[in-house]
Amino acid sequence: MNAVTHAADTAAVAWKDAVFAALKAADVRQIHYVPDAGHARAISLAHEDPAIRAVVLTTEEEGVAGCAGAWLGGERAALLMQSSGVGNCINMLSLMENCRFPLLALITMRGEWAEFNPWQVPMSRATEPVLTAMGVRCFRVDRPEDVGDVVTAAADMAFGAEQAVAVLLGQRLIGRKVWK
Repeated sequence: MNAVTHAADTAAVAWKDAVFAALKAADVRQIHYVPDAGHARAISLAHEDPAIRAVVLTTEEEGVAGCAGAWLGGERAALLMQSSGVGNCINMLSLMENCRFPLLALITMRGEWAEFNPWQVPMSRATEPVLTAMGVRCFRVDRPEDVGDVVTAAADMAFGAEQAVAVLLGQRLIGRKVWK
């Protein structure tokens, strides 16, 4: 491993740890997720943390309902998913707006920079406009040094103002996915 590769790996771990640290600081007690390589570090840390309940989903819209249920039960939850799963949530997002439940969603973007899979491209173009149309406030992060602050601000808005908020983690940030 050369110095450039090591520096890139160190930066990747740092921002991924910043995601989890921001969730912990926001007192998130449940993390609902569909397995995703971009969220693998946060998912792993959630499973290791006895104060957090990590809930694997079969489909993303279950996570929207799970976050609403957590709020009704007195806990904060976050939904981790990939941009390709946003389309599965559209109808369920009306629950958050109509009932004024907070939603904190962290979305790894695919179909952008250096994408090899053409099936990811259409939903990546639609993710932010669709979320915005459904009343979800979106914050985009493309630089590792901004991740912690943006996730913290999004959590403050979601839980403090009882809003639906999504943090879009750009594909350039999460890195090039390589099919093996």
